[in-house]
Amino acid sequence: MNEYQFIKDQDPEIYATLVGEEERERKGVELIPSENYVSKAVREANGSVFTNKYSEGYPGRRYYGGQEFTDIMETITIERAKKLFNAKYANVQPLGGAAANVAMYFALMEPGDTVLGMDLSHGGHLTHGHPTTAINKVFNFVRYKMKDVDTGEIDYEALRQVALEHKPKIILAGFSAYSRELDYEKFVAIAKEVGAYTVADMAHIAGLIAGGVAKNPFDAGFDVITTTTHKTLRGPRGGMILIRENEDIAKRINKAVFPGMQGGPHMNTIAGKGVAFGEALTPAFKVYVAQILKNTKAMEVVFKAHDVRLLCGGTDNHLLLADVFGSLGITGQEAETVLDEVGITLNKNMIADETRTAMDPSGIRFGTPAMTTRGMKEREATKLAEIMITTMQAKDDSAKKVELQREVQTLCEAFPVPEKFV
Repeated sequence: MNEYQFIKDQDPEIYATLVGEEERERKGVELIPSENYVSKAVREANGSVFTNKYSEGYPGRRYYGGQEFTDIMETITIERAKKLFNAKYANVQPLGGAAANVAMYFALMEPGDTVLGMDLSHGGHLTHGHPTTAINKVFNFVRYKMKDVDTGEIDYEALRQVALEHKPKIILAGFSAYSRELDYEKFVAIAKEVGAYTVADMAHIAGLIAGGVAKNPFDAGFDVITTTTHKTLRGPRGGMILIRENEDIAKRINKAVFPGMQGGPHMNTIAGKGVAFGEALTPAFKVYVAQILKNTKAMEVVFKAHDVRLLCGGTDNHLLLADVFGSLGITGQEAETVLDEVGITLNKNMIADETRTAMDPSGIRFGTPAMTTRGMKEREATKLAEIMITTMQAKDDSAKKVELQREVQTLCEAFPVPEKFV
C-alpha cells in the first residue's frame, strides 16, 4: 500500500508535493550540514497518535487529563537524553533550537543582561544575538571572533578582555558555520573569572558528542547545553536543553519553557526524539558518527588539492566552509544554484570578514551527515567533492552539467535513502 494513500485520496495537491520531495531526496544527495534523513521509525513516531494530545506541563504534573502514555513516553525520552550527554537534567519540550536558546536566556538572565557569544560572520548563529533578531531587543549581546580565520583559532584573550569589560551573565560557546573544536576549558575559566554561566549551543554537533567523536562541554564543567534534535543527532526537527547538575537551573529552565515560552508541547515530536535517542545509544551510531568525520576529511583533501580556500583551514567535525568566490570566481548563490542543477544540495554562506551580501555571499557550507546516513564512505565523499569542483568550474556548460547530474544519480541509486537506522 502506498505510504501516503489517505493523503492521495483526500488531497492530491499535497500528495504531489510529498511524492516530489521523496523523488528529489532519492535522486540527489543532501550536503546541507544541518539536514539529515531520519529512520522510518522516527517518522512513524513523528506522525503518530501523539499528535492528538495536549500535554501542558511535565510528566506527573500536567494540566489536562489522559496523560498515562504521554508521561511514560516523555520520561523515557528524558532518560535517554540524560544518558546520551551525561546530564543530570533534560528538557525535551522546546519546539526548536531557537526556542531552546530563547528559553535558556530568560531562565538565566533578566532583560538588559549581557551575553557573550560568537559573531555570526565568524561562525555563530542568529540566536546568539544578531541585530536582526527580536531577542537582541531584550538582552545585550557582545561578541568574540576567530583570531585567525585560516586556522579557526578563537581569540581567547580577546574573548577574556570582552568578558572582563562587559561582565556577561552568560558566555555562549557554539556555532552554525565553524569547523574546529572549541577549547571548552578556556570558556569555563573565563566564566569563573567574571561570574558567568557557561552555555554551549551544540545544535550542529550534538550527534558527534553523543557518539563520542567530539568533546562534551559538560566534561569541562559547562552549566547548560542547548541543541536541536535533528542534524547529526538524526531525530525529528525540534530542540532540547540539558543541564549538567544544577537543580535550580533545571527548575528555572523548565519554567522558562513552560509556561514561559510555550504552551502544549508537540508530543508526537517528543516521541520521535525518544526513538532517535534510542538509536543514538546503540554501538552502530558510534560507527556512523565516526564515518561522518572520515567523510568530511576526504572532502577536505579534494578541495585543498584544487586550491580552494577553506575557512578554518579544514575541519574537525561534520562541515566545511569554502570561499568559492575567492578561489573559483563563483559566488555562493551561483554555486548553490548550479550544484542544485546536478543534484547536489548545499547552502550559500557568508565567510569571515565577508565583502559580499548575505544573499549572494562568497562562500558555501556543506557537510556529510546525510550522505553518511546513506552508507557513503570516503570513496563516495571524494567522488562528490570532485563533482562539486567540476560543476562549479563548468557552471555555464549545459552538456557537462547533464553528464555530472547522471553521475550523481548513479551514485544515489547505489546508496538509497535507508528506511531503517541500520
